[in-house]
This record gives sequence, C-alpha cells and structure tokens, in this order.
Amino acid sequence: MTSGSGQAARRRADAVGDAAAAVGAICRGACPRVAIILGSGLGGFARHIERATRIPFGEISGLPATTVAGHAGELVHGTVDGLEVVALAGRLHLYEGHPADVVGLPVRIVHGLGARTIFISNAAGAIRPDLTPGTLMVIRDHINMLWGNPLTGPVRPGEHRFPDMSSPYNRTLGDTFATIARAAGASVSEGTYAAVPGPSYETRAEIRMLAGMGADAVGMSTVSEVLVARALGMRVTAVSCITNAAAGIGERLDHADVLATAGRVAPIFERAVREWLAFAARESREAESRK
Repeated sequence: MTSGSGQAARRRADAVGDAAAAVGAICRGACPRVAIILGSGLGGFARHIERATRIPFGEISGLPATTVAGHAGELVHGTVDGLEVVALAGRLHLYEGHPADVVGLPVRIVHGLGARTIFISNAAGAIRPDLTPGTLMVIRDHINMLWGNPLTGPVRPGEHRFPDMSSPYNRTLGDTFATIARAAGASVSEGTYAAVPGPSYETRAEIRMLAGMGADAVGMSTVSEVLVARALGMRVTAVSCITNAAAGIGERLDHADVLATAGRVAPIFERAVREWLAFAARESREAESRK
C-alpha cells in the first residue's frame, strides 16, 4: 500500500514534470542549459532575448500570477547572442501569500526544461556601509531568515534530501561576473545576503541584528530559489543590485525608489549578463561532459 506522503510526493513531481513538458511544447522543444531570474527593476534584460516565447506565470500549471510592481511574471524562452536561454522575468515571494514550495517551483520547472546553471538577481538594501546604491554585490553566502524551506516534505525525484550548503554559490561563475561587470563600468563588491520574509521593511533593531550575524545586504527573495537549485545540483550565481541603504542607515524606504535605482543600473547589468551568459554556457557544457 502506498502511503499518503508518497502519493503527495508523486503528485508534486508529476506537476513539475507536466509544467515543464507543457512549457517545452509551447517553446518548441526548449532545452536551455542556463536560466536567469530577473529581480525587481531588472526585468528589462528580457528584451534582449531574441525569437522569444513569453508565457505568463498564471498560464503555467501550478504557478500563480505575480502581484508585485517591477515583476512582469513571465517565463521567457529564446536566444541571447545565439545561446538558448530561459528567463524568469519576475518571481514569486513568500509575502504574496505563497508557500515556500510554490516560490521554488519556477526553478524546478526551468531545471525540468534542461537548465543546469542559474543566474539569480535581486534588489537589496545595504547593511555594510561601503555598499552604496548602484553597487552590484556578488553573493558569496546567505542567511536564511525566511522561517521556511521549499525542500520541506517528501523528497522530490532528482533532489538531494540534505544538500550541502557550505558553498552554495559557484566561485568561478561569480568571479567571472564580477570581472565582466567591472569592465562594463559597474561598481562591484561581494558579500553575504540575508533573506527576510517581508513585505514590511526591516526595523533599525532588525538591521543591527542582521549586521551582528554577518549580513552585508538584506532582501526578501532568492534564498528559496537557491535551496531548490542546489538540491537539484544546479550551479548558482547570484547578484544583488544595491538599491538603498537599509533601515536606520539611510533615508525612509520606498519601493518606487528601489525600482528607480535598479533602472539606473540596468544598462550595465544587462551588458554584463549578456557576456556572462556566453561563459556560463561554455562552462555548463564542460561540467556536463566531466560527469
């Protein structure tokens, strides 16, 4: 007799497989090796995707539509400079009322399409004083303050039960992005990202707590996606666009200001991502050939 938990696990696995198959059919047999998640104000990169097929999240089985300004909520498949890619223009957040499992579902879908490397971007507030608005911070580590984990529950096929998180972000891919972004004219740094649930911004006391824990920047996303990607064995690069100083460090916070700063950085960010994609695609092929 099959247990209820086993049946539930199969249903979830089938849902991911069905969603990936449906997207693949719409995108005419898509098999991208690299995926991109475009955070708040950074979704303009999707316009560089040629021969693009766009699918709103709400039209993909199991995915709700996005509700946040600055997040288009589309899966976009096509090519960038001849390289096949799949991009998530926008993301789902816990503060929209979604469980962690649903927030991580888009990563499972792009993995089902064939992606084995993922670039994740977000907008974040600076805790460390030298991180000024407009800086691109390559994420080297994170602190999960989301009070939830998308891996909770029965293990999905192809995922590790206990993924090693001692080095979740690929050093080579991160270093390469930093080098490319500096050459493009960006202010680049690196650091530890703290993820909090939101949607309210942090209090001064919370920022002092996060600073004491070793966080350099804070935001409301990314970590759930990284956890799923690592459980699937994907190689991860993540970058925060520093859009403001965190609570108590700078001026009063407003989401419109976050989007405005991200918009100013977007042209350099987009140039850097285009060049990084070529390197990542080559590295992904070589990594697969070594297996």
